[in-house]
Amino acid sequence: MHSSILRSTRLSILVCCALAGTAFVVPDAPAQSAPSTALSLPDFTGIVQKNAPAVVQVEAKYDGHDKPSARGRQGQGGMPDDPQAEILRRFFGMPMMPSPAEQAHTSLGSGFIISGDGYILTNNHVVADADKVIVRLQDRRILDAKVVGTDATYDIALLKVNTSSSLPTVSIGDSRSLKPGQWVLAMGSPFGFDYTVTQGIVSAVGRNLGSQDQPYTSFIQTDVPINRGNSGGPLFNLQGQVVGVNSQIYSSTGGYQGVAFSIPIDVAMSAVDQLKTKGYVTRGQLGVQVSAVSDDMEKAYKLPDASGAAVADVTSGGSADKAGIQNGDIILNYNGQAIHDPADLPPLVAMTKPGTRVPLEILRNGSRKTVQVTVGAMARDKDSVDSSGAAPNPGSSGSSMLGITVQSLDDATRKQAGLKPGQGVLVGDVTGDLAAQAGLQPGDVILMVNQQPVGSVEAFRAATKDVKADSTVLLLVRRNGQNGFIGLTVPGGK
Repeated sequence: MHSSILRSTRLSILVCCALAGTAFVVPDAPAQSAPSTALSLPDFTGIVQKNAPAVVQVEAKYDGHDKPSARGRQGQGGMPDDPQAEILRRFFGMPMMPSPAEQAHTSLGSGFIISGDGYILTNNHVVADADKVIVRLQDRRILDAKVVGTDATYDIALLKVNTSSSLPTVSIGDSRSLKPGQWVLAMGSPFGFDYTVTQGIVSAVGRNLGSQDQPYTSFIQTDVPINRGNSGGPLFNLQGQVVGVNSQIYSSTGGYQGVAFSIPIDVAMSAVDQLKTKGYVTRGQLGVQVSAVSDDMEKAYKLPDASGAAVADVTSGGSADKAGIQNGDIILNYNGQAIHDPADLPPLVAMTKPGTRVPLEILRNGSRKTVQVTVGAMARDKDSVDSSGAAPNPGSSGSSMLGITVQSLDDATRKQAGLKPGQGVLVGDVTGDLAAQAGLQPGDVILMVNQQPVGSVEAFRAATKDVKADSTVLLLVRRNGQNGFIGLTVPGGK
């Protein structure tokens, strides 16, 4: 039940050793003439020199409790606490890292300045539940940062620092213009090495990781080496513009394996604008449950291929229901953008402002037709932090100790999931190793905590407020229409 998509700030260090004591014999070969023209590779010097001053190291501190991902053997902040790491530190010039005790209460990541008056963009998982956040600038200044707002669904956090002078800023580009094969550059602080620069190419755009990991984000996939501490750092194009926010890697070992994911900058800046103006992020919602077009459907409907999203359920009273969408319809196009598979639809709908009227092309009974749908509003992520400070700290409710964030369900979503009114809370994000190792996933619905029914975020907080080290919490969880119990044993406090 474990996802192989790992946050880049939760990774292990991989040390590669060179082959020694082995001789390689290469047979003689005829000399070959050099090509007439040398291959021209991009020079990133100008991009680095111009933008490095606007890239920052973000340090989140947790007073009196461990950071959300500190449940494993190693914290986020630096090198593992073992003899090999100490040898590397002493003899190979690697920076001295915090002690294990310090790591347990510290999270390191990256960020970048988006406006001269001190607004900084980073990942939500870098600063989630932090008691204090500081940023380190290239000129070695250390500034206290206020968390203006966060959005766990998009994994975006907006910070603000106060300064007497204007700060250097990055230039924001257009992630929608990216194409596979283009060069890109990442800058950040992997393993505490500040202002590390890595490069690669775009492997894919609009990459959807499925319903279990940020279903409302179409990621930029690259082969840029991204590791722990790169989270929240910028991804640049060859024009020196930020086109993405480095966020995740795909790994079965905990180390970088050639596949990295960045949040498109247009998604991130949309969240930033909303966090600035109203303190939270709204997303569009259609009110449909979709699935892949199966081989049987392709044959039965005489389709040319299996493209599209098949409507499996329509929420009564929702936007799609009001527009006349029916079970069995196949959504082919949303607001002018083709839908190739079900994962393409949620990010497009989520980025649509609620109340917007958009065309939806569907296939019904072998005929194509276009219907106009007025997009509804998705339930707000109640655990996100806004500028008003209205959202309580999840750490006080026990959700931080368990390693999850939860949000309320609206009646339409409950009905779609086969739940009764006032039943269950939705797992919005898995922020710690404890929950991940137990198999909890974003999108799960928690029905009970220690045999106590929960139907709201407030009820969940009340049920988990007394969670302590060495205690076991039993959750009744609903997933894909099936209920099951998951137990989480909190590690002992030492």
